[in-house]
Amino acid sequence: MKGWLFLAIAIVSEVVGTSGLKASNGFSKLGPSLVSIVAYGASFYFLSLALRSVPISMAYAVWAGLGIALIAVVGWVAFGQKIDGWGALGISLILAGVLVMNLLSKSAAH
Repeated sequence: MKGWLFLAIAIVSEVVGTSGLKASNGFSKLGPSLVSIVAYGASFYFLSLALRSVPISMAYAVWAGLGIALIAVVGWVAFGQKIDGWGALGISLILAGVLVMNLLSKSAAH
């Protein structure tokens, strides 16, 4: 269970890092640049801790899938970026894939 908590922290850190990357304007703003670097470091650190107990295929699918969905929401809310129907469908399919892997796949078993 601790592995999944570490994975959740890794996902949130990655979303913070990507948001900082956008806000840094190509690393031209110091504050958001530092936030991005620290958050990405934390993300990889906690992902490495999660990999001690969560299978790598499962961890990466969840990390990438939820990261994509969350950063799309952050982009919409914080940066005014649009999500059209096709984008929402694509994100939904990614999330459906993550759910299938977690709920139905035997690769989730330890």
